Amino acid sequence: MLFNSYAFIFIFLPITLVGYYGLTALGKIKSAKWWLFSASLYFYTFWTFKNLPILLLSIAFNYTLGNYLISQLNEHKKKNALYLGLAFNICLLSFFKYSDQLPFNLNIFLPLGISFFTIQQIAFIVDSYQGASEKRSFIDYALFVSLFTHITAGPITTAQALIPQLEATENKKFNFDKFSLGIFIFCVGLFKKVIIADTFATWANEGFSQSANLEFFGAWKTSLSYSFQLYYDFCGYSEMAMGIGALFNLNLPQNFNSPFKSKNVIEFWAKWHATLGKFITTYIFTPIVRQMPSMSFWYIMLSTFLAMVIVGIWHGAGWTFAIYGALHGLALVLNHIWKKRKKKLPPFLAWFLTFNFVNFAFVIFRAANLQEAKHIYKAMMGLQGVTFPKIIIKSVGPLQNYGWKMGTYLKPEDYAVLLMTLGAFLVVKYTRNLVEQIKEFEAQPKYALFSAALFVISLFGLNRVTEFIYLKF
Repeated sequence: MLFNSYAFIFIFLPITLVGYYGLTALGKIKSAKWWLFSASLYFYTFWTFKNLPILLLSIAFNYTLGNYLISQLNEHKKKNALYLGLAFNICLLSFFKYSDQLPFNLNIFLPLGISFFTIQQIAFIVDSYQGASEKRSFIDYALFVSLFTHITAGPITTAQALIPQLEATENKKFNFDKFSLGIFIFCVGLFKKVIIADTFATWANEGFSQSANLEFFGAWKTSLSYSFQLYYDFCGYSEMAMGIGALFNLNLPQNFNSPFKSKNVIEFWAKWHATLGKFITTYIFTPIVRQMPSMSFWYIMLSTFLAMVIVGIWHGAGWTFAIYGALHGLALVLNHIWKKRKKKLPPFLAWFLTFNFVNFAFVIFRAANLQEAKHIYKAMMGLQGVTFPKIIIKSVGPLQNYGWKMGTYLKPEDYAVLLMTLGAFLVVKYTRNLVEQIKEFEAQPKYALFSAALFVISLFGLNRVTEFIYLKF
């Protein structure tokens, strides 16, 4: 089931809310949790029940192992149990996610959200080994993993951040202010997804489908459309998840903090998919650093590069994802070297270079294969020809010798692309983000009217139901 669907908005979510708060009002707290767990499983298996056994197996194994690690005092046994847990989760993820790369086709389906619920549980068993987790009831742990607010595509949360909220008595009471905030956040995220992201998706999909025939302007239209599609798609999903969490009195972590305002790649990764960034730092980068011969700057840089390659591969099998991770790893290393030398660029130039690098890297992230990415990159550099619209210049003269041609006048769709792209730039660069807005939020009529307007406009986009991009990761 999708957040951006009639079934979710008008049937599933209202019924789940009424059932949950109805049971808590009667003092049946445990029943309310089981109700929420059952609703989450229904949400998870809406398309197919094939997903369910894998999820339940993963929950049962990691819950049992985590409690064992918490109670075990023998360091040798704890370490062996940790290795067992890591092996189980990594092998489970690898089997379902990368088996199609084998020479023989096993035709294995990819369980929904397996990347996200697996790394959450890896974090849980590591924290349990290090003594950072406590024993929890099964239902609280099962909700932490499977709660429909975040199981399919994050945000990634930790047991010690979410489970205390599930246990807190005050969170079982209906909170009008928190509920109002949740509606506001959800409506903003819904608008970003169905109106902005899905509009850019049309142009991005069209461009990538004919990459070999693109010229300069078409390639830049395609790459920028995809960058803004991905930004608003994942940002919209994350905000919808936060909003739904608030409806249940839960504070889910913020995943986006204006990443397209970043002036370097280090800052970008602190703001883009922030919960994944924290996981990378804590559970991938730090263990790699500890295995290095020393804590020298260059070994730390090597660890940074390797961690980003792993992150690229985590997104999917294939060279495109590995190269995407390597590009960002290399950019982070160069940023750290530049920072170490205490050099600074003018703010606008720093932003311009960072955005264009991110946009450049997103091409190979989106491309179906290296050949498709190659076509887009060649076209972006003008190597597949440049066709100027007549409205820009009336004659290209000798420049035709370089493949520059005179095109036709701009079509209405071209103006729409220009306006949407310009608007997207202005919004992400100069407006306040949701993090800043919710600090000032109050349950007032102006927010209610704004939310209602966004919701009504978004309803027109629900007819073209599209999946969130990160569901396939």
